[in-house]
Amino acid sequence: MQKENVLHTKSYAFSIRVVNLARYLNVEKKEYILSKQVLRSGTAICALVSEAEFAQSHADFINKLTVGLKEANETKYWISLLHDTQYISPKMYESLIKDIKEIISLLVSIIKKLKDKSIS
Repeated sequence: MQKENVLHTKSYAFSIRVVNLARYLNVEKKEYILSKQVLRSGTAICALVSEAEFAQSHADFINKLTVGLKEANETKYWISLLHDTQYISPKMYESLIKDIKEIISLLVSIIKKLKDKSIS
């Protein structure tokens, strides 16, 4: 039995939320540019986590997760911008920002542990 990958599970669920957010922004708000940006960066996180599962080396694994962290940070920016420009409600913002901060924390923790392990 395979152990659950919490990072993959959370980032995949977040990807679904981002797809639904982009759909909402397109249909309800008629906003197309910012929605594409948040869709690209928000779905890239889990794509990179998935790629990392079959990394060619330890360094490649760390690199893919590090790029995923950059995408997560960019997604956090887009969510904040959507909130500050009133495209999403405070309630929607709070929920999305909580999720992306949790993913960022997971990525930071995993990357730090992996880098510490490769040093020792």
